[in-house]
Amino acid sequence: MGIIRGICISERRGTQKTEVPEANLKVNWGIEGDAHGGNWHRQVSLLSLEKIEAFREKGADVNFGAFGENLIVEGFDFSSLPVGSRFQIGEAELEMTQIGKECHSHCAIYQTMGDCIMPREGVFAEVRKPGHIRVGDEVILLPEDPERPLTAAVITLSDKGAAGQREDKSGPVIVEELQKAGYKVIETLLLPDDVTKIKAQLIRLSDQRQVNLILTTGGTGFSERDCTPEATLAVATRNAPGIAEAIRAGSMQITRRAMLSREASVIRHKTLIVNLPGSPKAVKECLDLVLDQLDHGIRILTGRDGECARK
Repeated sequence: MGIIRGICISERRGTQKTEVPEANLKVNWGIEGDAHGGNWHRQVSLLSLEKIEAFREKGADVNFGAFGENLIVEGFDFSSLPVGSRFQIGEAELEMTQIGKECHSHCAIYQTMGDCIMPREGVFAEVRKPGHIRVGDEVILLPEDPERPLTAAVITLSDKGAAGQREDKSGPVIVEELQKAGYKVIETLLLPDDVTKIKAQLIRLSDQRQVNLILTTGGTGFSERDCTPEATLAVATRNAPGIAEAIRAGSMQITRRAMLSREASVIRHKTLIVNLPGSPKAVKECLDLVLDQLDHGIRILTGRDGECARK
């Protein structure tokens, strides 16, 4: 159990958050009156009081709200909890959606201290149930929801698609197949064939959003610009080659050109990443080969299921 020690909002973007004694949590928004609210996954930001106090001990003169945080809570090390953790505050309920954030331009705190805790210690949440909250309210960590669906993200790799010169037809096919299989698709992206950009998004989705499954489409051929497998292998913490091997073996029964595919399948921490080809037809054929088996592998990877070796 934790205790709210501070509530902070800002009425305009670009201004520092200031303390308020109470606030309303709204579904599909966040904190009523906060300029950073909206219908997205970063509705409410939370930071542990203990992390702020430890930073102050290093000489930082920071008030509540200085890091852009909405709720300062004593009693939880938020960054050690998994994405999907749920918290009850009175009648309200929050679900954690992201750990940390990208720091594109160093803030004033970083310029002064050479460090800032929000990019690694701050977390973000969506409002699942509305309610009124006050400083001093108890924050209760709820039990894990056994019915919570596996999450997925889809990345389409295409120079022309990213430039708006070609419609993405493969990404929507993947989304449809994932949803039919019971996955919750939390992000879809359309990126150019750029190793740096692909790596950055694979790392963000795996580490900050802790997505269970990332499926990519495109960039797996012999063209000089095709670099999806290289980006995928570069972010891997472990290999999982059997999935890509199964896709190629099954696809060879459809077309012998499948031997020219370079798809990779890897694990990054608790996230499974699988490359798929670029055409809608090939994507559907490949998912038909492996999608029904990925659920079990992901549940083993994330600790939701035990091993089930065949006897």
